This record gives sequence, structure tokens and C-alpha cells, in this order.
Amino acid sequence: MQKLLKLFSDFNEFVMFKHTIFSLPFIFTAMIVAAQGWFGWRLLFLGLIAAASARNFAMGVNRYLDRDIDRLNPRTASRPSVDGRIKEEWQVAFIVINAIIFIVTAYFINNLAFYLSFPILAILAAYSYFKRFSALAHLVLGLSLGLAPIAGVIAVEAKITLWSVFLSIGVMFWVAGFDLLYSLQDIEFDQKMGLYSIPSQYGHRCTLFLAKIFHFLSVLFWLFFVIEANLGLFAYVAVLVSTMMLWYEHYLVEKDFLKIDRAFFTVNGYLGIIFFFFIVLDVLVS
Repeated sequence: MQKLLKLFSDFNEFVMFKHTIFSLPFIFTAMIVAAQGWFGWRLLFLGLIAAASARNFAMGVNRYLDRDIDRLNPRTASRPSVDGRIKEEWQVAFIVINAIIFIVTAYFINNLAFYLSFPILAILAAYSYFKRFSALAHLVLGLSLGLAPIAGVIAVEAKITLWSVFLSIGVMFWVAGFDLLYSLQDIEFDQKMGLYSIPSQYGHRCTLFLAKIFHFLSVLFWLFFVIEANLGLFAYVAVLVSTMMLWYEHYLVEKDFLKIDRAFFTVNGYLGIIFFFFIVLDVLVS
């Protein structure tokens, strides 16, 4: 039993399961708005399984493909994917199992979700390749999480709405922006390895500027989402509070690069939850 718990702990560290919190609030935000309220226990269960398996797949692929890079980076050298705690064949099995779970779950949601599950998995796997030849990798990562709201509305309505596209674009720029900030930690290593992160290619000043631009676009598209979805006062409050939190994130990073972890995990983790809370409140009172 102790060995099983240890293996579970290693896989949890392998994919950092707790970081699923970045995508879940926006999936359920889209589902709440699409259903104009509660969307049912069935879709809640299927949505949770789909989100978890999709993220497990994406992180599994990333960790597996990045073994050669992570092994050389002091910040990542202790990850289970490179220090021997999780064998390579187990990593591959984990990736395949989660891909199957995601596809099967999509099948039980509806036909459109099933058909789109395959290209979605391809996009989720693309990030690890992009950073080896293109600085657009940050946007590819953003797109991976940005698909969450579109997946949410597909689950409820079996179609893609304009407001869900606006919400998704906002999420894409939000994620790409905080990934830029997070990548500041690895400027020297990325330059040494020839990786195409924006910080390694253009320096920290340009990175900070682009992160601000990306987060400005996030707020702008979230505002478009609120207008297009015809939401009310609390939805505008959601956008306002998100703007304040993003400003605080940049304040933390510019003041001290050592606070990047705090900005990345704490501020962004709460942002999605608070955004979701105000959207639910808006739907309930409308």
C-alpha cells in the first residue's frame, strides 16, 4: 500500500495535478453561461474527467519529450520524469491511457466533442515541439488552455459560439502572458540550450513588455466575451478584478524576479476561481 501511495505521489508530481485549476474555472464558466445556470451532474462529471485527462496527457507528453532538457536544468533535474522515479515506459503508458480516457469521455459528451478530441490532443502535444524551433511556443501553450471554454460550450450546446471564442482568446493570452513571466527564470539556460523562448531570444525587458500586452489583450477579449454573452454587472466586476490581479502579478515580478513562483501559482490560481465566482453570481441574479 505504501509503494502504491508513493507511486501516486510521484505521478502527481510528474504532471503537477493541482495546476489543473488554471483551466477548470474557464471550462465551467463557459458551461454555466451556455446553460444559463446549472448544466447537470452528468456534464459536471464528464467535464471533470475530460479536463483532467486532457491536462494529464499534455503534461505527460511535455515531461516525456523534455527529458533531455530537464535533466540538464538545475531547476527541473529532480522531476520524476528524469530522476528515475517514473520509468520511461510508464510515462508512455500514462500518456496513452489519458488520451484514451479523453477520447472516450468526449464520445459520451456528444458527436462534435468526439470529432474534435483528436485535433485537440494534437494541439496539446504541440507545445513541447514548438519551443525547440519557435518563440511562438508561449502562444501554443496559451492555445492549449484556451481551448477549455470552447470545450465547455461544445459540451452543453454541441456548437461553438462567438462569446466562447472571445473567452478562449482571453484565456490564451492570459496563459501566454504568465508563461512569459515564468520563463524569465530560465533565460540563461534556454540561451545555452538554444531554446526559442521569448526571454532567451529578446531579453527580460521585451518579455515584460510583451507579457503586459498579452494581459491587456486578455482583459480586452474577456470584455468582448461579457458584451457578446449579454452578461450583467457582476460579469464586468469579474473583468475588473481580473485586471487588478494581473496588474498585481506584474508588480510582483518587476519588483523581484524571485517572486515569479508566487505570481505564477498564487495570483493566477485565484484569478480563474474569482472570475468563475462572479460569472456564476451574474447568471444567478439575471
